[in-house]
Amino acid sequence: MAATVSTHSPEPGVTLVTVAAPPVNALTVRGWFDLAAAVEQAGRDPDTHVVVLRAEGRGFNAGVDIKEIQRDPGYSALIGANEGCAAAFSAVYDCAVPVIAAVHGFCLGGGVGLAGNADVVVASEDAEFGLPEVDRGALGAATHLARLVPQHLMRALYYTASTITAQQLHHHGSVYAVVPREELDETALALARRIAAKDTRVIRAAKQAINGIDVQPVHRSYRFEQGFTFQLNLAGVSDGARQEFLDGREKP
Repeated sequence: MAATVSTHSPEPGVTLVTVAAPPVNALTVRGWFDLAAAVEQAGRDPDTHVVVLRAEGRGFNAGVDIKEIQRDPGYSALIGANEGCAAAFSAVYDCAVPVIAAVHGFCLGGGVGLAGNADVVVASEDAEFGLPEVDRGALGAATHLARLVPQHLMRALYYTASTITAQQLHHHGSVYAVVPREELDETALALARRIAAKDTRVIRAAKQAINGIDVQPVHRSYRFEQGFTFQLNLAGVSDGARQEFLDGREKP
């Protein structure tokens, strides 16, 4: 089986971390932990000055693999998915070097967690961002959506499970550039080159400094949100919502 997450360096100082989990890049528990490990390892490599997080296929990321959770008669898969997402989001935020998220197509659920914790987001014209959590009987990643849009817009998007386009996020200043799909990788690489050309000692210190003055406690607030996901699962709400989603997807 091909690896879900791969890493390579197309040029000095730049490391690409690529997710490829067809059909929609919805990651299993292992996939989330593999992604976390790849980003962490890239940041620890002194030859890496900047990381570009990208994906193959129809979209950037569709969140967790709901089928894996539904196949589990207990809560192990749910706990694993929540811990894996927390690990991957933290790996992006805590990466020793800047992380550029190159987003195309759909960026949903966990995808928003990754993009929201990235240092810079570039997106293709077809990119859409959203949290369908309330329709799945779960909560989470409002922490990260709040890093992309103003507070009241975040709440409206969250409660309605609506999406927002890359162009709208560019208007809010949270997406650095919006380009045609075929130009996305080169746009991300061009920005990465500019960062990689700087003294990595200074950039690594800058990453620590910027995180240190961040007003959003991303680790604690996300785990707080996840607590309500467990509550909904114990109450029996989430299982039905997830199954309804899967049943709807499988209808002709």
